[in-house]
Amino acid sequence: MQRLNPSETLGAAASGGQPTGKQTGKPAGKPAGTGRSGNPAKRNAPQAHGRSGSATGSATAGDWISGARLRTLPLAIAPVALGTGAAIVASEPGVFHPVRALLALIVALCLQIGVNYANDYSDGIRGTDAYRVGPARLTGGGAARPRSVLTVALAFFALAALAGLVLVILSGQWWLLLVGAAAIVAAWFYTGGKRPYGYFGLGELFVFVFFGLVATAGTTFVQVGTVNLESWLGGVAIGLIACAVLMVNNLRDIVPDKASGKRTLAVLIGNLPGRIVFCVLLLVPFLIAAFFALFYPLAWFVLFVLLLALPACLITVTAKTAAELILALKLTSFSALLYGLLLGAAFAF
Repeated sequence: MQRLNPSETLGAAASGGQPTGKQTGKPAGKPAGTGRSGNPAKRNAPQAHGRSGSATGSATAGDWISGARLRTLPLAIAPVALGTGAAIVASEPGVFHPVRALLALIVALCLQIGVNYANDYSDGIRGTDAYRVGPARLTGGGAARPRSVLTVALAFFALAALAGLVLVILSGQWWLLLVGAAAIVAAWFYTGGKRPYGYFGLGELFVFVFFGLVATAGTTFVQVGTVNLESWLGGVAIGLIACAVLMVNNLRDIVPDKASGKRTLAVLIGNLPGRIVFCVLLLVPFLIAAFFALFYPLAWFVLFVLLLALPACLITVTAKTAAELILALKLTSFSALLYGLLLGAAFAF
């Protein structure tokens, strides 16, 4: 398996990211994958070698925790915090629904963890992770059997569905079952199925819809039966930050994704435009926070999150190594968490 060093410059990786016939032992230009596939990553993926081709199933507890990708969990917590704060605004004084808020949080967390394991499984069996930068994945790195990773992913989707069903029963809004089903389908087909939308530049769109609008507005709706302006605009803001997280992640992987045929938005628009789009996605939410501060004085505190967001932008614009983009990803994810908690608190108090 070809691995890229996170400390290697992105330019150097770009010049050597795609293996040649001499490197692989195959004629140059001949697809190394087996069989015919409509998926570009599957066509371009190299034959599995080493660990990726011989899963040992010896993953440790630390491997499984790493596979859950904890740095992405703020993207599940933030919209629930925002949606709950917006629900308190729409409620009668003193009315709060902690059980429904907790169930909404469980749904969001389980969906996020589930999609992370599903992504690990799908990219691993396609061979996409043969080119990846950063820590090895459970499936692609051979630490766990693909079926085991798939089982864990489905288990978290099932937990999300169960918590969602309880929410539907408590709220009496049975049509929300369709929204929940759509969320699980979107989580799976991000990198799963024959033509995953994450391989065709649509990842940010679905992240914006489901981890922004749906997660925030849905949290508000199941608590109070309505969705107010605070919830909708809060969903837009946190959805944009979630898109920024995905963008910087894909900027880090732009060379291996090109090599494997994975056409993320970063690959489609290019390196420099992707960095500019990242900054726009991350900074526009602070204009929304400033608007809310005109009505909720505590919302001014949200602007302190710029102490994390601005360095993330600077690092992303000037980054020359994957390690720098990983740092920007961490800062952006933490920015999402603080943004959601602070603005949600501004609404609530």
